[in-house]
Amino acid sequence: MVAGGILAVVGAYFLVSALFFGGGRHDAKAASSRPSLPFVQTSLVQPVLRPYAVVIRGRTEAARIVSIRSETSGVVAATPVREGSFVQAGQLLCKLNIDARQASLDQARADLRAKQLTQKASAELAAKGFRSTTQLLADQASMDQAAAAVRQAEVALNQTNIRAPFAGVFNERDIEVGGFLSPGTACGVVIELDPLKITGDAPETDIEKIKTGARAHAVLASGERLDGVVYSVAKDADPQTRTYHVVMMAPNAGSVVRSGLSAQVNIDAGEGMAHLVPTSALVLDSAGRQGVRYIQGADLVAFSPVTVIDETPGGVWVTGLSGPLRVITVGQSYVSEGQRVRVASR
Repeated sequence: MVAGGILAVVGAYFLVSALFFGGGRHDAKAASSRPSLPFVQTSLVQPVLRPYAVVIRGRTEAARIVSIRSETSGVVAATPVREGSFVQAGQLLCKLNIDARQASLDQARADLRAKQLTQKASAELAAKGFRSTTQLLADQASMDQAAAAVRQAEVALNQTNIRAPFAGVFNERDIEVGGFLSPGTACGVVIELDPLKITGDAPETDIEKIKTGARAHAVLASGERLDGVVYSVAKDADPQTRTYHVVMMAPNAGSVVRSGLSAQVNIDAGEGMAHLVPTSALVLDSAGRQGVRYIQGADLVAFSPVTVIDETPGGVWVTGLSGPLRVITVGQSYVSEGQRVRVASR
């Protein structure tokens, strides 16, 4: 009888365990096999009206570069300007030996004075009826010819002085004293640095935003800023790079900024809505497009490509987004479009 009671108690124990504890172990196992949702953190980003700018890489260039060439032949007698010096328009750069040019001018002037006296006498005689009109006209023509010879001799003498055509920098000298210059041979090169030209190439995606006359500024590698305007925009793309050449002009008082310096050119391109997002929020999608991932609907991940228009210490300003968005700022690299996630906003 006692044995039968013990068997009844043991049977009751196993029955209760099967009913209450066996099912709990099954539920725990099922729960552990169910996949958990990834966790992300978001930040609500609002659109803001902001000026747009097109940013291109460029370099400084001289507004004009002219090789100053001789118009006559002769031996160089003087080179009074040092290379790298600032010169004014008309300043003497190279001087040739005068040789017989001064004598030719003196002779031409003397001949002109003689012809002037002859013409004057003819006019007086013609007034008294002692000289024909034909003779008077011949003497006048002879005087005019002598005057032309004087002007020709003056030009020939003046051509021995090779001068700067505009204010700028005498960048290089191509001849020394004692050297011989023939017509077309260079004395040196003058460059104009005020105003300064800054050139760059804009991609075809941005070229329609750039207008002639738009305000622009260039930031040099040294941090110096030059303010100016867009001077010209190419209408034809480079066949190799598919970019368009853009020229900006900026004042350069005293020609302080040199030619050939690297610069970042920022060109005003109107204004529109933009979003400020953390730099770390930028990701690439499967197609290699740069953009941001954000949360939409029932905690689903979405992706939108963006264009960066400005970089600041607080993040990057981008276009391509619409309205307020919950941009993923933590975990954005570990989720994909269409995936459901757990969200913690801040």
